[in-house]
Amino acid sequence: MNHPEIILILARADNGVIGSDGDIPWRIPADLRRFKRLTNDLPMIMGRRTFDSLPGLLPGRRHIVLTRDPAWAEEGAEPAHDVADALRIANAPHVAVIGGADIYRLFLPIADRIELTEVHLSPPGDARIDAPDPADWRETARETHGPSAGIPAHDFVTWRRRAAA
Repeated sequence: MNHPEIILILARADNGVIGSDGDIPWRIPADLRRFKRLTNDLPMIMGRRTFDSLPGLLPGRRHIVLTRDPAWAEEGAEPAHDVADALRIANAPHVAVIGGADIYRLFLPIADRIELTEVHLSPPGDARIDAPDPADWRETARETHGPSAGIPAHDFVTWRRRAAA
């Protein structure tokens, strides 16, 4: 199969935090609905800690887990040991990469699109990632949401890789 469209899907606070102690430091129901819509029917590539943080297998999606442990196995998960292996296993025209930070960094150089939720908070956290670099990425869509009933302000942003010059 040719190179699939690789979509990084993540939520990132203003200070770069994407996680804290294996969890997400905010609750935004609209972001969870968006995540479900964006990943439905797609193979999802994730790290083992991200897989472990899920509430269970997410219906309608394949779970490809990138791990260094050659013996790792979990029911419902397809282990992969490097980027090429994960893409080979996915064997699909579109692939969702859902975390964590190390996995995002591995796929960033070959990603085609970033579906980013910008969370307008600055919480403490132990997993961070840089914002997309406008030299490499162009914003193609933005949907802004103000704070509401304990839910922080946030924007849903689509970034597409700039064509090579």
